[in-house]
Amino acid sequence: MTTGVVPASPSTAGAAGAAGPVWPAPGPAVRLGGAPFAGFALSAALALMLALRAPTGLAVLGLAAFGLLHNVLELRYVAGRFAAVLAGPLLRLLLALVTGIVLCRLLPPSRLSQSAEILLAYGLLAAACRYGLRGRPWLLTVSAVLLVAAGAASLAFPAYHFVVLAHLHNVVPLLFLAEWSRRLRRGRAAFLALQGAWVLLVPVLLLSGLLDGLLDGPLSGRPGGWTDRLAAAYTPPAWLTPEAGLRFLAVFAFLQTMHYVVWVWFLPRYAPEAAERFEARVPALRGGRAWLLGAGAGVLLAALFAVDYAQGRSLYAALASYHAYLEFPVLLTLVLGAGARSRTEWSADGVEVKR
Repeated sequence: MTTGVVPASPSTAGAAGAAGPVWPAPGPAVRLGGAPFAGFALSAALALMLALRAPTGLAVLGLAAFGLLHNVLELRYVAGRFAAVLAGPLLRLLLALVTGIVLCRLLPPSRLSQSAEILLAYGLLAAACRYGLRGRPWLLTVSAVLLVAAGAASLAFPAYHFVVLAHLHNVVPLLFLAEWSRRLRRGRAAFLALQGAWVLLVPVLLLSGLLDGLLDGPLSGRPGGWTDRLAAAYTPPAWLTPEAGLRFLAVFAFLQTMHYVVWVWFLPRYAPEAAERFEARVPALRGGRAWLLGAGAGVLLAALFAVDYAQGRSLYAALASYHAYLEFPVLLTLVLGAGARSRTEWSADGVEVKR
């Protein structure tokens, strides 16, 4: 089986670096049977039912059970699949910026720590723009202006920034699935339609209020309850009413669960070459060791949740910064570099064929 990334030869690596990021090959051709479609459909139906009847329990228990495991598996996939991007000086810069975010999240929450995290997050996007738009100074200038404007808005309204970030993180798998689907020779439109249904249509239904009759009652009248706290964390402050808060909480719980389905089941099963490439870079995590690492860390995290959920949630938020923040510059870099990449064809097994 070929890997999903075409290695650059020594004679062309410098030229590729000057032109912009290297796009990975689509990967080995795949003909999907009915199992993946049924798996996504059944997972979405079950996740929706649980999000409607027990959104708080689904969000909390799902995080305890799959939070760190999906962190490890997502990092394995991204580092393997997009090795051409996550390498060299750019990787070192991104890791330094994300480590700064981790330190901000380990500090007691304050406006200062939030502002520092926001600035570091936009630094990640700026690094991706600089890498993806090399050789296109006008577009780089426009992107810089947009980032400054967006950063100013985030600093002025940090509560909105973090609400958007929480939901956006759960939507990002759609982009990774769309990129993966390039290898499909048949059924790509149906596959993408199914993914769009659970990523976009189900949240719209929940937020519209059409499913309110199935939601598990209004928010608790007891201030400080976990449902209240979670609803406040995932609802834009100006929209935080009992009904809207419960809707946004249900959306978050549903998308978080489907997020785990993508990283823990689908991509490990249907993109094994990404894990193989990662294992070539990090031999210490070959075979099932990545799964053992994620599962073992998850058990420890679950124990901490049982003793002190708030402390466990804070620790998880800090550790999860690596997987949550690295995905944004990777996707942005590839999207920006798409217009500059050379015209290339791919054979059926994902091997690059120059025109």
